[in-house]
Amino acid sequence: MLTVMNRRKFLGSAAGMLAAPAAQAGAAAATRPNVLVILADQFRYDCLGANGNRLIRTPNLDKLAAGAANFSSTFVQAPVCVPSRITLLTGRYPHSHKNRVNYTPCDPREVFLQRMLHDAGYQTGSVGKLHYWPPTAEHARATGFDHVQYDDGVSALYSSSDYGVWRKQHDPRDATPINATVRGAKNPFCGVIDYEYTPTHWTGEQSVQMLREVARSPQPFFLHCSFFKPHAPYTVPPPYDSMFSDVEIPLPAPVTLDQIDKLPLPVQKQILRFHPQYDMDRTRLEWVYRSYYGSVAMVDYEIGRILDELERSGRARDTIVVFTSDHGDFLLEHGLVDKNLFFESAEHVPFLMRFPGRIAPGRRTELIGTIDMLPTVLDLCGVPISKHVQGRSFAAAVTGQGTYTPADVVFAENIIPEIITGGHQDFYFVPGQGVKGIRHPDSKMVRTARWKFNYYPSHGAELYDLAEDPGETRNLSGEKSHAETEHEMRARLLEWLITADENDQIAEKWLL
Repeated sequence: MLTVMNRRKFLGSAAGMLAAPAAQAGAAAATRPNVLVILADQFRYDCLGANGNRLIRTPNLDKLAAGAANFSSTFVQAPVCVPSRITLLTGRYPHSHKNRVNYTPCDPREVFLQRMLHDAGYQTGSVGKLHYWPPTAEHARATGFDHVQYDDGVSALYSSSDYGVWRKQHDPRDATPINATVRGAKNPFCGVIDYEYTPTHWTGEQSVQMLREVARSPQPFFLHCSFFKPHAPYTVPPPYDSMFSDVEIPLPAPVTLDQIDKLPLPVQKQILRFHPQYDMDRTRLEWVYRSYYGSVAMVDYEIGRILDELERSGRARDTIVVFTSDHGDFLLEHGLVDKNLFFESAEHVPFLMRFPGRIAPGRRTELIGTIDMLPTVLDLCGVPISKHVQGRSFAAAVTGQGTYTPADVVFAENIIPEIITGGHQDFYFVPGQGVKGIRHPDSKMVRTARWKFNYYPSHGAELYDLAEDPGETRNLSGEKSHAETEHEMRARLLEWLITADENDQIAEKWLL
């Protein structure tokens, strides 16, 4: 059974400490840093001013980045919401925690960061999107959160969400759908409802209020603030709908059916599923980008309010602040929308970590995964790390205390869910045959600083030289001149699959 060694057990263990009195334990908890994790959904790495985007407007995140370790090589372990989010908060790979697709139950034996910190004496709170199943505040509390304000941004769950209840009480036009757009507007994604009633503003406001409450106590806190935006649909209210109206944003190169036909079958199916958009009208695509950028600016504004409240509370200097995302957004690169595949625009995410006086600000180039956040936070908080955590702490790298050996590889995986079912089209998997021509919908990725290898069982592979081909346009898999590299990457993938779960394969009584 997956368990986390709590503080009392740790103090009584062979680690070398005698049992501490309750008052002493409380005093130790009170000296631990607070933790503020801010998550934005479907937020690309290259959509931060601090990461080189000269068109985007992210002054608050840029300010955070200036005082933080800004990792330029952070990759998610699954380019889809739920698997990535569960990995972030358990420190375990999707094939281990078994949350492989959206809205599936999590194994109740899995232990989340909120539970680990709660058991170490922390107040714990969550605002906004979690994406757990069942998607209720009650279930979120069962995972270790003391306080929950829930909104997953999903239409079917809207009326029962905390946001939906709040909007019904406050918005005079509460019957208007969240993503209703203004007919005839210059921006076809211009939202109808006023900004002050949007989920983005609600998440920011509720985060500020919850932070204000928990900061009053001397007890340390863990606060998880999660925004639905800039996730599609790209509805964005005034004034953000027109913020980039006159800005020329570079668009991805168009792709053709001939190019798509040369990709592995699972990739083809993803591009061509339901209502293909690879040939979207270029004018409409311009507004997609402008609206996405407007949504990013909207989230940045609310993050600024949260960080300002942290400063006002007097707790900023003893608070670890993390900003990251669960995955990026293709925005029609490779003819794709949303996420679910291993191209860089879905895999590569921003990752900022600030801890004044402990973490040295600056650009970091080490390869890390979002799976590494949990052990790093626990390390910085002085909370023991469970033997079942698969991520690696990089605390030594950012604090300069201790030894850190950088990883030379990161891994990701995905069950491509939309190939199996989605929307109003259900496709069923037949054992031994697969679904829609896909013998097995699972896929794996291994990535080094230079090479990326994506493997699709029974359907080939992709090998990209990211140094020579950063746009991932030339698949080198199967070419004789790169056979040795492909063999090595395949071996790395196999070794990871064999060793990632080694602690889970051993009976508890034989584990130290």
